[in-house]
Amino acid sequence: MPSLISDRTSPNSKHPDPPPVKEPVGAWLFRHRTALPLPIAAAILLIPAGDGARDWPPTAGVVLTLLGEAIRLWGVQHIGAISRTRSERLGPLVDTGPFAYVRNPLYVGNVLLWVGFAIAARLWWLAPIAFALLAIEYHFIVRWEERLLAQRIGDPYRDYVARVPRWLPTRNRTDRGARRATDVSARAAVSAVAFSWSDTLFSERGTLIAMAAGYLLLWLKARF
Repeated sequence: MPSLISDRTSPNSKHPDPPPVKEPVGAWLFRHRTALPLPIAAAILLIPAGDGARDWPPTAGVVLTLLGEAIRLWGVQHIGAISRTRSERLGPLVDTGPFAYVRNPLYVGNVLLWVGFAIAARLWWLAPIAFALLAIEYHFIVRWEERLLAQRIGDPYRDYVARVPRWLPTRNRTDRGARRATDVSARAAVSAVAFSWSDTLFSERGTLIAMAAGYLLLWLKARF
């Protein structure tokens, strides 16, 4: 399942040609992030399921994949097609939609998708392995992204980091809401204009097709 670009920067950087961020592992993983889960996909499709495979699919796995894709669609609606790039080209700072709750919602959605598929395939033992592998991958990618964004945007991005958690939303939204209300700017106003749902679905078509193909293959695997 494809993931996102660095979600949050401005094309009008103060440094139009800044030096590269020295995070070779994170940069390499970012460029290859779409292909890296392929071993997980191969394991899901090729490893035989346990008893009860013909009763496929487990509801929990289907729910997790749908939840993961719902988060992705919500995120893509706010960030747009820039989520597909594998270069260091950066779009506008986005702090609306799911990006107002966590800084990396598309990666969260990806983890739920892959863990959900492992459970749907009745490979329960593979779910924590998939979670751990993706967590390690995204740890290095996000560390590289955050250094790149802090370098290119500076204080606006650091303020965003200070008020929005990296992975899990916090329960206390009062202070963050007050700070966000006083930080309205032209940048925030532009970022608040979301994609239409038709544009969102078109941008996310690759993931949706992959999900449909994945479930079709799981159904065939369970029958044969």
